[in-house]
Amino acid sequence: MSSFVSSMVQKVAVIGAGMSGLTSIKSCLEEGLEPTCFESGPDIGGLWRFKEEPEPGRANIYESVVLNSSKERMAFSDFRDGRQESEVFDAVMVCTGLFTTPNLPLKDFPGIESFTGKYFHSREYQNAEDMRGKRVVVIGIGSSGGDIAVEISQVAKQVYLCSRSGAWVVSRVGPRGLPVDMMYSSRMDQMLKSLFPSQSSRTIEKMLNNVFDHELYGLKPQHSISEKNTVVSDALPARIISGRIQLKKNIKEFRGSTLVFDDGSAVDQVDVVVFATGYKYSFPFLPPNLQEMSGYHLCLYKHVFPPRLSKPTLAMVGLIFGQGSQSPLAEMQARWATRVFKGLARLPTKEMMLDKIATLTGTMHQRYACYEGTPIQVKYMSYLDSVASQIGVKPNMALLLLKDPRLAFQVLFGPFTSYQYRLSGPGRWAGARQAIFSQWDRVVRPFNKKVDPKALKIRMVPKAPSSVVGMVLFSSAALLCGSFYNT
Repeated sequence: MSSFVSSMVQKVAVIGAGMSGLTSIKSCLEEGLEPTCFESGPDIGGLWRFKEEPEPGRANIYESVVLNSSKERMAFSDFRDGRQESEVFDAVMVCTGLFTTPNLPLKDFPGIESFTGKYFHSREYQNAEDMRGKRVVVIGIGSSGGDIAVEISQVAKQVYLCSRSGAWVVSRVGPRGLPVDMMYSSRMDQMLKSLFPSQSSRTIEKMLNNVFDHELYGLKPQHSISEKNTVVSDALPARIISGRIQLKKNIKEFRGSTLVFDDGSAVDQVDVVVFATGYKYSFPFLPPNLQEMSGYHLCLYKHVFPPRLSKPTLAMVGLIFGQGSQSPLAEMQARWATRVFKGLARLPTKEMMLDKIATLTGTMHQRYACYEGTPIQVKYMSYLDSVASQIGVKPNMALLLLKDPRLAFQVLFGPFTSYQYRLSGPGRWAGARQAIFSQWDRVVRPFNKKVDPKALKIRMVPKAPSSVVGMVLFSSAALLCGSFYNT
């Protein structure tokens, strides 16, 4: 184990005041550290601070953006609703994110220099006002590309959405009009997906095709739904079936205002091309020896710590993707990093970390469709549990079953939310138990403020069993789940 004296770290530099930076500052304060935040912009918020004009080197969002995650899944675990200076710090937390350097692969599009219209990266997109009456091509079918295409299609003459590989499209709204990410995200759901991965993927794909036939709509991808993040869009299928958006293959070449596609078709008189082609890894302030790569991503232990530092005084927070909200991932990384800085949690040896990184990188590339645009993909719940174990805050299902069966039932069968990581251990929050029991109340509150949510009788999680047989079955499931998550 690497040796580290807690008294050596007191002052921590946090680079970036976005979501990851803010939760890192909070984690530093919780551990009694002294954070100083460096932010190149004029205000906090990072990616989520809307800017009228895109600023070079800073993340940006468009005016009509809608979060992919519901508010309960996005919530932090204990909170729900010109001058230059030089200073020496004991530790640094890099929280600049992955959305600052646009990936604009113009070399992959022969003839782009002959294009007579306007082209730009999606980072520069604000709203659709300048697209009225125009022919617009959107390249890339991630969530941003889908959202931008949908919005532009409301005013443009025609929108063409280009995709190399297609995508599985998921609505934010599930059965009964409730947030879909609150309905199929329990620990029991995840255990079944892990035990029966192929069958689970086929079942989910069948459910999505029952909403709309992805092959008929020209969206069916070659990859399984478990191999790549889905496109979250409520309106894309409706815009396709209405003809406002046409799906096209990848662009073969530009010929002036004409775009020729891989299938031989062409579109004439194109006015605007939007490149929704993702972002590049870019950390120009890091020395070269800390930019070692493992696959498509930085060589980091559990995607946080560089393994070759003699002392763990640098942590990368928020540089990760998973099929879930980013907030809990960044928060968990920040909680762990500050514990390591103080010497309250220890890292393995350099050799053990490098070996683990190599193994996990190989597994990641086998399991997911990783590439430069999406360099890191993790199993969401498993990753959070893995880091939580380093802190000592992962829910102990067997102990919960003995001490608080009702809570154990909610943790096992209810929506997987970050409150679970404040039930015990460092940073325990007294309100975590109530937050878990009341999370559905907060979900339905906006529907009718005059109606008690309990009166709506929304029981997405069944009542805990009261019979002897029911309790035996539940206990067996809880112990099985506990054993599964402790492996």
